Amino acid sequence: MKRIWLILLGCIALSSCDKIESKGMYLASVPIFETMESIRAKANPVSSPTTIVQTGKIYIYQDYLFINEPRKGVHIFNNVDPSKPVAMAFLSIPGNVDLAVLDGKLYADSFTDLLTFDLENPASPKLLTRNKDVFKMLLQMDYLNNTADRIITGYRDSLVSYSQKDKYSPYDRKEPLYNETNSGSGQGGSMARFTIANKHLYAVDQTTLHLFDVQNASKPAYVKDIKIGPGIETIFPFKNNLFIGSNTGMVIYDITTASAPVELSRYTHIRACDPVVVNEKYAFVTLRAGVVCGGQQNLLEVIDIQDLTKPMLKHSFTLENPYGLALSDHTLYICDGKFGLKSFDASDVSQIGNKLLETHKNLMSMDVIAGPKSLIIVGEKGVHQYDYSNKAKLKELSIIPVIRPN
Repeated sequence: MKRIWLILLGCIALSSCDKIESKGMYLASVPIFETMESIRAKANPVSSPTTIVQTGKIYIYQDYLFINEPRKGVHIFNNVDPSKPVAMAFLSIPGNVDLAVLDGKLYADSFTDLLTFDLENPASPKLLTRNKDVFKMLLQMDYLNNTADRIITGYRDSLVSYSQKDKYSPYDRKEPLYNETNSGSGQGGSMARFTIANKHLYAVDQTTLHLFDVQNASKPAYVKDIKIGPGIETIFPFKNNLFIGSNTGMVIYDITTASAPVELSRYTHIRACDPVVVNEKYAFVTLRAGVVCGGQQNLLEVIDIQDLTKPMLKHSFTLENPYGLALSDHTLYICDGKFGLKSFDASDVSQIGNKLLETHKNLMSMDVIAGPKSLIIVGEKGVHQYDYSNKAKLKELSIIPVIRPN
């Protein structure tokens, strides 16, 4: 036993061991299971502002900035002055990854449920409705106890018998994947999985497009699910179309009839993570390689979408570690991960790679929104806001910092 603990201490000190075998024992990340009933029973959503420990999705609506803390909830800021954002409240929502806002109503996922909050008083949002079990893909079988329909709410490190290895193998420890908009709704980033268009809420998970009618914004009505295929990652609305990014390509839907999307085409690319933004003529797609995303190339692809039924690759440019992106007029902002935020002149799409305007090398960035008042970037150190009236020279206005416990 002494030897086991010596090995364990060595693993912790090096912070690099996933599991250590010794005399039939190993250190494993064991899933913590709960039922949705127990999660709902503990719901106590509104609390005073708190520090941000980890950033997720970002969203803006009117003069408010919403920052998701993955699987924890939503931080709400008064952003009337982007140089001085003021924390208003923290909305505790277990399992939350995405959000969207329409006509003063906030929609947010809570594991399998869709919650609707009234934002009449953003400092104290009121829960209006809970659509239960509409995102059932998150339900899992607890093979440890042979019980169905369970939610993984976290992990704990435990020393377990090697003979139980097969019991733990079904569980992959994954982090959640972390627009031109319609009147009355807000604006999300290119990594969003929720969006609002034509009085409908569209939400994607890894395989499926979920539709909700929100003509009565206070009471979302489930419409249907549409199976798209594996590897779905992001969703971006433009006019009467949805552009859905996956790790193998992009799917385009016509939503002229909002409750009955019609697939127009599929564009295929090498396997990679794939957020997308769009203008009248082109879709701009970043492809990121890596263990999670697959593939070997880091690229920006420019796709001609003038015929939505026949998207065609026009140009590609090499990047280093691309994540989210945003388009403002003819300026393209790309979050190049640990290589910083980069801005390009995209007026001539054939020359984007030769038209680098600026690089903020120390800004480790993941996603960006080109808002009406500021350019908002979410990164490792927090949420940054910039004055981008001069497209070639960003001016920092503020940072809402990430503060991790010691």
